Amino acid sequence: MFERFKKLPDDWRERLPPGQHLTQKWPVLHYGAIPHIDLETWRLRLFGEVEEEVELTWDEFMALPQTTRTNDIHCVTGWSRLDNTWTGVAIPDLMRLVRLKPTATHVMVHAYGGYTTNMPLDEFLREDVLLAHSHDGQPLTPEHGWPLRLVVPHLYFWKSAKWVRGIEFMAGDRPGFWERYGYHNHGDPWKEERFG
Repeated sequence: MFERFKKLPDDWRERLPPGQHLTQKWPVLHYGAIPHIDLETWRLRLFGEVEEEVELTWDEFMALPQTTRTNDIHCVTGWSRLDNTWTGVAIPDLMRLVRLKPTATHVMVHAYGGYTTNMPLDEFLREDVLLAHSHDGQPLTPEHGWPLRLVVPHLYFWKSAKWVRGIEFMAGDRPGFWERYGYHNHGDPWKEERFG
């Protein structure tokens, strides 16, 4: 069944959550049209339960410390892709720009096209979460979220929003786009948290 793969890591079985199958391709899935984004007007807004809002231009974002991480990704539709290498800004580095209010407990990620996704603050702040502009050594393509996408490797990939433009820190939780349409509020692939 897996002969089409040129090389598989020895531990691939341990890295594949229940109900998932491996792919070497990177399927394109999203709701709505691919947005046309101008880097001259693009802004990343950090707002909500913060002492002072922050807004970054593309150049300001790219001047932040850059991190490269390799991880596996798992889509709720059943595919997994191993050993993806991402470059971008790690969330702990981004968080040095803001002071959260003590009321902040959750995050809503806002993207172009009205897409949103939510998660608890402690999951957003994990070391392996980053805002990526490159994948496997190349800039992201528009269909995969250029210029910027969130990468949350420990959750199903719909939580890794494409075309990110804002991060809202919230006092309490509320569902994002797919969560309002029946997807699980958390989305842990190891627990098969696909639907609510």
